[in-house]
Amino acid sequence: MKMLLRVVSPLFVVAMMLSAIAAVHAQEDIVQPLVFQAAGPTPASIQSTVDAYRAFIGDPNNGNAPGPIANGRREINWDGGGSDATTDPVTPFDVFLNTRGARFTTPGTGLSQAPPSGGAQGGLAVLFNNETYGNIFATFSPVRLFTPVNSRITEGSFFVPGTSGATTATVSGFGAIFTDVDKPNGDKSGKHSTRIDYFDVDGNLIYTGLVPSSPGDRNLSFFAIAFKDARIASVRIRTGDAQPGQDDGKKDIVMMDDFIYSEPQQLP
Repeated sequence: MKMLLRVVSPLFVVAMMLSAIAAVHAQEDIVQPLVFQAAGPTPASIQSTVDAYRAFIGDPNNGNAPGPIANGRREINWDGGGSDATTDPVTPFDVFLNTRGARFTTPGTGLSQAPPSGGAQGGLAVLFNNETYGNIFATFSPVRLFTPVNSRITEGSFFVPGTSGATTATVSGFGAIFTDVDKPNGDKSGKHSTRIDYFDVDGNLIYTGLVPSSPGDRNLSFFAIAFKDARIASVRIRTGDAQPGQDDGKKDIVMMDDFIYSEPQQLP
């Protein structure tokens, strides 16, 4: 029997070693954020996690104060001081662009604020011609929810508050509350029903968060992340596996409530 000997070039060995070292360093360069998530049947089910996230990204809630501000956070609850009005869908949605440094867009008709049902315009039940919505969706902070129309995609980008969108910014953390996330196992495409994709200033995907589900109607879910530095330039939120509208009982249609994010920081 003949034995075949393979002579390996020293240069090949060195190349393989350098490749292995580069792979290790590449793994070391991947920074994982701290994740906050919870789901349950009532606001109380997720309250402690939401509060823990608020505390982690920092006090105070800076409200409508103009920036730049070094610390604290911003929150949007869509409630307009308790308003139950259903707003016409618009994109870009710039209601909070100047006051809280956030712009939201959708490839659909627009974005709307509305109670699950009721109010002068009938809320989501009338907006989407689905009277069951008053029983399916719940609010974390009454009285309105936030939703894209003719889409399930909402995209957000950040700016220094008080600059009317003239000064771009990044945040270290972003989180959102959802209602009626039913499916944890994905839609027909194999993707998780409800998720948040996070991007850096170059448009690179830096994290994908899968929003936890809870069985039954009127449930609430919360998902948020936080990095040590402000590296999030934009987010893309996918709500459910179908856009709001008529429901055959098999679709996972999801609405959004409060958005919570760290104070937007001006790019260097």
